[in-house]
Amino acid sequence: MSSVQNRLATATPIPELRGVDRARFEREVPPAAHPVVLRGLVSDWPAAKLGRESPEAICRYLIGLDNGTPVDALLLAPEEKGRIFYNAAFDGFNFARNRLPLSRVIEQVARYSQFERAPAVAAQSALIRACLPAFLPAHPMPLLDAVVEPRIWLGTAITVPAHCDETDNIACVVAGKRRFTLFPPGQIGNLYIGPLDFAPTGTPISLVDFAAPDLQRFPKFRDACAHALSADLGPGDAIFIPALWWHHVQSLDVCNILVNYWWNGPARAHDDRDCLLHALLTLRRLPASQRAAWAEVFQHYVFGDRDAGNAHIPPSRRGVLGDLSEEGLREQRRQIAARLAGE
Repeated sequence: MSSVQNRLATATPIPELRGVDRARFEREVPPAAHPVVLRGLVSDWPAAKLGRESPEAICRYLIGLDNGTPVDALLLAPEEKGRIFYNAAFDGFNFARNRLPLSRVIEQVARYSQFERAPAVAAQSALIRACLPAFLPAHPMPLLDAVVEPRIWLGTAITVPAHCDETDNIACVVAGKRRFTLFPPGQIGNLYIGPLDFAPTGTPISLVDFAAPDLQRFPKFRDACAHALSADLGPGDAIFIPALWWHHVQSLDVCNILVNYWWNGPARAHDDRDCLLHALLTLRRLPASQRAAWAEVFQHYVFGDRDAGNAHIPPSRRGVLGDLSEEGLREQRRQIAARLAGE
């Protein structure tokens, strides 16, 4: 094992909480914007109990609930070793994509579990309301409003490279063991993130293979490892991952099932991503002196003291510098879209 792999294997444990109710969660966890393992959060879920019993028990249960709606499914050849990534030419991805009922994916998981060297298969981010609606009443999320939609991830031993989401995330393990390796947002430069608009997971990923890091190509990954946090989760455990924290996720058993919840508002996440892309298309192309000037403007209005740019302006005339209503936000978005359409 290389020194870098050893540092990953002995990364700082993610802090843990037990017995957290909603009031304490809302008061302490999201405001801190730091990952937390929520041990046993959903240990009383029927699915988690079956996941602890056996892969066969939980799979029979889910097959019985499946309504036949197709979900996104990935199939990787054995030589990919379950790592979702690009193909060798970097002009596509290393998996075949299909649409199958969840029960068909489960059947493939069961079949491949019989072979030492087999393809990897996974259902990714399937909306439970669409494919397993009968799952919902018996599996409430105690920390969030019921309007936050859960999604299910099910498959063989799969590795999702380090990536980040624009919203907060609670991920609950139902079956199998998962290893989470997390890095703070500031490590983006040391993780060698791939294309923003061409990624196998729908969100940009690290190009570093954590199982065999190429330190000649990715030397700054050593620095990222010094900031790594990790935890292993089993059925009934959950993890809170704040927005923009990088997370590398390994499913380690022959059958792995996870249910997750993204929240903070899809409209906000969409705006955040569009803001970054628009800045890349405009400000990044400017001369260095102008980029530096715009950095000062953004620091003043966006990243600095929220009230510094508007305290001297009457509240009624603060416009976008003030607290806009939902109607006001929609109007501003409409005006921006209209300006972009006129380019």
